[in-house]
Amino acid sequence: MYSNTGYLHDADIEIEDTAHPLSIASCGVYRLMKQPVMPTLRPEGRRDYQLLYVSAGKAFFRLDGRVAEVAAGHMVLYRPGESQQYYYYAKDAPEVYWIHFSGCEASTILDKIGFSDTHILACGMSFHYPELFRQIILELQLKRPCFEELLCFYLQQIFTKIHRNQLESSAGKYRNVEDMEAAVHFFNEFFAKNISVEQYAEDQHMSVSWFIRRFKHYMGMTPMQYITSIRINKAKELLKNTDYSIQEVSSLSGYENPLYFSRIFRKQTGYSPSRYRRE
Repeated sequence: MYSNTGYLHDADIEIEDTAHPLSIASCGVYRLMKQPVMPTLRPEGRRDYQLLYVSAGKAFFRLDGRVAEVAAGHMVLYRPGESQQYYYYAKDAPEVYWIHFSGCEASTILDKIGFSDTHILACGMSFHYPELFRQIILELQLKRPCFEELLCFYLQQIFTKIHRNQLESSAGKYRNVEDMEAAVHFFNEFFAKNISVEQYAEDQHMSVSWFIRRFKHYMGMTPMQYITSIRINKAKELLKNTDYSIQEVSSLSGYENPLYFSRIFRKQTGYSPSRYRRE
């Protein structure tokens, strides 16, 4: 299991803050790979809010007396005191970001962005969500000056993006959303293989130019840029958390030519793979 977490008080402490608009207690990400199942059981819930974002695969949540299968591209909210019971299974390749927060304005904000009468919201597969969660995790870990203000700033951005998605979806702005979500899922699952955007569009009976245009509108980048971002993020993870050689990292990230991989990695990060690993 891959895990990356940050805590306000260097431990998983529940907070109930009514003095500030928003307060973040902890944030993290879990990616289940080998462990067969990871259950979370909190019969009495917590004193703070928990928001979870399924960024890949799927997870299972018991909500309102039934088990809901929640696919990638959805947010799940638990309010204070709500019983929490959810499961991640390795066979589903789940990646889930989570955050615990409190604050006197939290309930009002959550109602405004669409959680007034539901625990689950479709919010799309935008790469912005994982990036914002990672920024929060890093701020909690480093605790640099003004970090608490930045924590609230990043959380507000997550809320705003959820709200925008709800407004645009209700206005019918995003037609063919399912096609784009299917493409995102495919690219995340097969990024290590030799993906042809043109072949993918043809297999899905889409015009290549139309597909690229719609994907960019939905994700904010072209399909190839998105695939590259997945590969580089995977390479970063492998360089930080394994002792694989650069050639092995290159192959596992979808690049058979290590020299080409190094050029792309440097272009995207400003570092060579070996320097990135050292620093």
